[in-house]
Amino acid sequence: MAHDQVQYGVIRSAEDLGKLVRAHRKQRKLTLETISGLGNLSTRFLSEFERGKETAELGKVLKALRTLGLEVVIQPRGQTSFKPVPKPEGDSHA
Repeated sequence: MAHDQVQYGVIRSAEDLGKLVRAHRKQRKLTLETISGLGNLSTRFLSEFERGKETAELGKVLKALRTLGLEVVIQPRGQTSFKPVPKPEGDSHA
């Protein structure tokens, strides 16, 4: 794997998620300050999230992921593909 490639995949802990998010952000040459401004999230929250803080607020985590262009996919263990959940009409969280 190239040094600058992000290893996307299974997340088993807050620390795994934080490391992946940090690598994704850095690969795109984005600062915490930039993401903070785009997502209306504090740099302190983002920093703690990237360090794997287990008590990070779920709503803020999801907002940070959306801001970075990432999404959460839930599927049974061992399943290799998933079916997207249809968006409700009028969903503004696209």
